Amino acid sequence: MRSLIESLILGGVFVATTAIALWSQAPAQKPSFEVASVKAASGNSLPRILGQPGGRLTVTNATLKLLMTVAYGMRDFQILGGPNWITTDRWNIEAKAAEGTLYPPPDGTDLYPITLMVQSLIEDRFQLKMRRGTRELPVYELLIARSGSKMKLSEDQSLPPFLQPGDSKPRGLIAVRRGSLEGQGVRLASFVQILSQQLARTVIDKTDLNGLYDIKLQWTPDLDQGAVSRVPDTPLPVTDAPFPSIFTAIQEQLGLRLESAKGPVEVLVIDSVQKPSEN
Repeated sequence: MRSLIESLILGGVFVATTAIALWSQAPAQKPSFEVASVKAASGNSLPRILGQPGGRLTVTNATLKLLMTVAYGMRDFQILGGPNWITTDRWNIEAKAAEGTLYPPPDGTDLYPITLMVQSLIEDRFQLKMRRGTRELPVYELLIARSGSKMKLSEDQSLPPFLQPGDSKPRGLIAVRRGSLEGQGVRLASFVQILSQQLARTVIDKTDLNGLYDIKLQWTPDLDQGAVSRVPDTPLPVTDAPFPSIFTAIQEQLGLRLESAKGPVEVLVIDSVQKPSEN
C-alpha cells in the first residue's frame, strides 16, 4: 500500500507520497476492489484520502482530478483535458479489497495492488478513457551538491512493511508540513515526488543514489507555496522560522541541489469521462 500512501497527504491525511504507480507501468489486467461504493459528496470539508489496514480505502470530499493525481502519481498540470466537473464535483468512496491481496511485491519494483485497484475503480466507475503522452516543460534536476551528499541511509534497508494499526510514524512515508518534511526508510523517488508537489514542477532525480533514507528537511516556504500535505490533525507551523529557501535548504541540509532545465514530462490526456451512478 506504500505506493498509494506514499504519494500525497492532503487535507491532513496520509495519502500516497509517490504513487510511483505510473500508468505506463501498470499491467494489462489490473486488480479491483472486492466491493466499492461511490457517492456524490456535499459540504465544504477538506478532502481526505485514507488507506487503512485490512485493505480498506476511504475517500471523503475528493474531486476526480485529485483521485487521478494520487492513483497515477501525477500533479494537476500533468492531467490534460476533461470537463470542468472533474475539478469541482466531489465524491465519497468506500472500498475494500479481498483478504491477502495488498501485500507488496518482494523486490519493491512492481506496483502495489492497492494503487492499481484505485486506478481500476475510477476507470470503471467514471468510465475514464485516457492516453499517455509527454510535453517538453520546465523541470528541476536533482543533483549531488559539489560539497557531497549528506543523505542519511536508513539503518534498516528492508522494504517497509504494510501499514499497521497504531503506526504513528510508519516507515516508508513522508510527513509533510508547511516548511518541513520528514520520513524514515523512504525511497528517493518518494522524496522527489514530494519536491515536485511543493515546487509545482517535475523534479528529475540525477543523483544515482540508491537505498532507503531517513530524510528531514526544513525551509521557509514562499507565500504562494502551500502545504500540499501534512500530518493528520496537526496545525500548520509558524512560517517565520529562521530557515532558508527550499533550494538552499536542500543544499545545506541534504547535500543536494536543484538545477533548472527543460525535459519531457509525462502527461495524461483525458479522452472521455462520465459521472458515476451512485451505488
